[in-house]
Amino acid sequence: ACGCCSAWVDRMKQAGFTRVEVVSIDDTGPIRRRLGVPDAYASCHTGVIEGYALEGHVPPADVRTLLRARPRAAGLAVPGMPLGSPGMEAGGRREPFQTLLVGKDGKARIFARH
Repeated sequence: ACGCCSAWVDRMKQAGFTRVEVVSIDDTGPIRRRLGVPDAYASCHTGVIEGYALEGHVPPADVRTLLRARPRAAGLAVPGMPLGSPGMEAGGRREPFQTLLVGKDGKARIFARH
């Protein structure tokens, strides 16, 4: 029911990720933590692709890079809800943001800068 979450799903579909299933729940925290993404990297939605967590407004290009590289990691996170990230477009306004690679140990490093 969240507009920006639905918009992110639309961006993923437009980028060719066509097998998308949306499950609305009240609290993504337990799922995020089960997937190995600490609360410090939380956003408004959590996705899963081929065993990797996608937390927040992760750009489709970063997902493709992740799937090609297949690092030993929990997944990718874009903490918060940065303006201009996929699904958070705001009339051309943008703020810089980073996609983080979250390791299996819960520690993160910069994966991409946008």
